[in-house]
Amino acid sequence: MATVRLTMAEAVVRFLCAQDVEIDGRVVPLFGGIWAVFGHGNVAGLGPALHAARRELPVYRAHNEQAMAHAAIAYAKTYARRRMMACTTSIGPGAMNMVTAAAVAHVNRLPVLFLPGDIFAGRRPDPVLQQVEDFGDATVSANDCFRPVSRYWDRITRPEQILASLPQALRVLTDPAECGPVTLALPQDVQPESYDYPAAFFRRHVHRLRRQGADQGQLAVAVAAIKAARQPLIVAGGGVKYALAEGALAGFAQRRQIPIAETQAGKGSLAWDHPCNMGAIGVTGSSAANALAAEADLVLAIGTRLSDFTSGSRALFASRKLTLIALNVASFDAAKHSALPLTADARRGIEDLDAKLGRWRGTDGWIRRGRRLAARWRRDVGRITAPPRKGLPSDAQVLGAVNRAAGRRSIMVAAAGGLPGELHKLWCAADSISYHVEYGFSCMGYEIAGGIGAKLAVPEREVYVLLGDGSYLMMNSEIATSVAMNRKLVIVVVDNRGFGCISRLQQASGGAPFNNLLDGPPEVDFVAHAESLGAEAEKVDGIAELEEALARARRARKTRVIVIEADPALSTKAGGAWWDVPVADTRRNRTLRRAYERALTRQRLAG
Repeated sequence: MATVRLTMAEAVVRFLCAQDVEIDGRVVPLFGGIWAVFGHGNVAGLGPALHAARRELPVYRAHNEQAMAHAAIAYAKTYARRRMMACTTSIGPGAMNMVTAAAVAHVNRLPVLFLPGDIFAGRRPDPVLQQVEDFGDATVSANDCFRPVSRYWDRITRPEQILASLPQALRVLTDPAECGPVTLALPQDVQPESYDYPAAFFRRHVHRLRRQGADQGQLAVAVAAIKAARQPLIVAGGGVKYALAEGALAGFAQRRQIPIAETQAGKGSLAWDHPCNMGAIGVTGSSAANALAAEADLVLAIGTRLSDFTSGSRALFASRKLTLIALNVASFDAAKHSALPLTADARRGIEDLDAKLGRWRGTDGWIRRGRRLAARWRRDVGRITAPPRKGLPSDAQVLGAVNRAAGRRSIMVAAAGGLPGELHKLWCAADSISYHVEYGFSCMGYEIAGGIGAKLAVPEREVYVLLGDGSYLMMNSEIATSVAMNRKLVIVVVDNRGFGCISRLQQASGGAPFNNLLDGPPEVDFVAHAESLGAEAEKVDGIAELEEALARARRARKTRVIVIEADPALSTKAGGAWWDVPVADTRRNRTLRRAYERALTRQRLAG
């Protein structure tokens, strides 16, 4: 057997460089690069190996470890999980900074390879700098925190262990059902150890999207249920995008005359003006989609986790005759809500259903009702997002201006706060790439770094980042990264002087407003701050000035930040659904508490 002598770190890098993927008939590297913040624990091991391979595996440097992992996650999301990135850090704070991002990837079922440095496997200098000591278990390090937020986790304590571990890591990263973050903790004394690796381990491997077809028994049950339905509704989730099933879904809905509602992750599966698109569903949904959801006698949920925001905390699907079918590549998700499971790739599952349904199609009255409701909602969207006549604009009016300026070929990136709710209802998404919101983990600070990841994946598209002042202050350092990398972003900071959406939620659940909005200093000069990080920046007064600034930003050659003040008290009342937020059982809240208890009776708790 032919062997090649390499350090463990060199072997890891060579293996990653040997992984390719086929996309639209082209073979390209599976890993688009690796983000690295060097420190003790990876600079002397992985550092030289990455330097030697930097032409094959580009190495990027961020200013914050959590942020670089967000960029890697956004890259994979934009590529619909077909390509991905890796991240490496030192052993202590650097590694721990990535744990939040690992949770983002885990919740959103997105692939990213974490390669944090670790303590000495040989324990010679124990305890080493930055080591977290467990008083009862000497094998524990900071990297054990990745265990609950990784789909696969290992600590490489011998150089030969990667022969077993790396193929398992790649299996999980590329598997449609198990996909999520992988953590391989790399002790700093093992990385530079050499070993005679089999040369065959580094042969080039081309990954191709695996498409699982439906089980014939499950398929027969699902087909019978659909044929018996008179008011069917499709709920399109992120799995539609990851299976590249947008075209199959559109054709199926059109032929079968079934209305479609979209989750946060699934928004953009159909163009916003597609005749079968009823808009967003759930807590942040449109009035059209939610009205149909309440009346539907069958819901075909495709590629969705059916989270509380989608299901209205299990109270939205109100028909007593409801049949729920969960078409999902992951059996874990297909079994939720006591659904009839249809475990399959989204595109294959749609095609299998279509082939078995014969001449069946939904009732004309149902689809006509859906289209009337959708047309009414689209008129509401135009009214809600129109500029205000006076006073500070709402978030909705800001995003309306950005949407009009962005056009159909841009990408909008957002995450936490009030903006995702408004965007889900109101953003007119042209395609599945154009709408990029992280709302599975709702992670403040994702936005700017996520914009970089999206721009790396699709450099020819303009990327707009929408975020509040709270998220900006939580993580803004990657403005400097975008400037250094020459990856232009248009960043719109909606300044409502604090955490506006949580202040509204606080008051809606009976609480007194406190600790969310800033009443006095500091008056943050976001323009000066953004300029200090290398960006161009300006503050605008009102929607008319915002539209002019957006036109200038589109012509700009580097990252541009636009700041606009918004009213923290305003949110869109139209659309939406109940969300289970407990109300304190106090005398002050008696009326609200009783309403909350009545709402609880509408929840479908089985499953």
